[in-house]
Amino acid sequence: MRADIDKVLIPHFGEMAVDQITKSDVLTFRAKLSKVTARGKTTMLSTRRINKIFEPLRQILNEAADRFNFRTVFQNIKALKNRKSDIHPFTLDEVSLILRTVRPDYRAYYTTRFFTGMRTSEVDGLKWKFIDFDRRLILVRETIVDGQEEYTKNDGSQREIRMSQMVYDALKLQEKATRHLSPYVFCNTLGTPLAHKNVTNRVWYPLLRHLGLELRRPYHCRHTAATLWLAAGENPEWIARQMGHTTTEMLFRVYSRYVPNLTRQDGSAFERLLLQNLTGVAQNHSNIVQEQNEPEVSHE
Repeated sequence: MRADIDKVLIPHFGEMAVDQITKSDVLTFRAKLSKVTARGKTTMLSTRRINKIFEPLRQILNEAADRFNFRTVFQNIKALKNRKSDIHPFTLDEVSLILRTVRPDYRAYYTTRFFTGMRTSEVDGLKWKFIDFDRRLILVRETIVDGQEEYTKNDGSQREIRMSQMVYDALKLQEKATRHLSPYVFCNTLGTPLAHKNVTNRVWYPLLRHLGLELRRPYHCRHTAATLWLAAGENPEWIARQMGHTTTEMLFRVYSRYVPNLTRQDGSAFERLLLQNLTGVAQNHSNIVQEQNEPEVSHE
């Protein structure tokens, strides 16, 4: 946010008095942003990115309007509508294929990504001091964003992730390779944190192409962890905590359609519940219905 204020907002609005900025000025600025090329890409800035730049401007002008008693220009300006991004988690067979084929020096990295649900910035910023092998926990405390150490996305992202056996074994092997070299779990030969764009372009995408798999961002490893946990029948509240979500709302809203036993709509699960717990009552009802359907016997 500080970078957006210094590099984007101040150059455009810095010399203007806050009460002289008009709705037209704001909308013109937003239209200008929609024509800016995203850093490192050939596409324009996404609506999500534009909204992120706009948020501090909205807060600044709303605060100024409140302090100095003028009408805020943001009163009738809504955020741009974000296109809902579809998620496409990997199947367990695809995960197995990737982990069998990936370069050995990156196997532990992607094993951790697939089976912990950690965000890219979290796994790249993971340090050995946050690995508790005795209790089999990964403590998410810091991140790496654009090469800079930062706090996690929010307070809810500060969490402890339970290591599965596969993650435990992978990190034990990684410990032999990098613990003596760097405070970071995953690092390059110089001991500095991995540059995720470099890894994605030189390792991840070439691997998917080689395997004939659909190209997906590494972030889908996080989606994969969530769907595998759900499919395995883990407690949704536990999964939400592992993912760094404060509630289960996002879990069901985003991932439920990928899990057959959460999306069944034929009533069979409810039917089994009744039969398992109300067998006597169900049998009694069945007998009554059967008696009512039997034809009457004439005594004449």
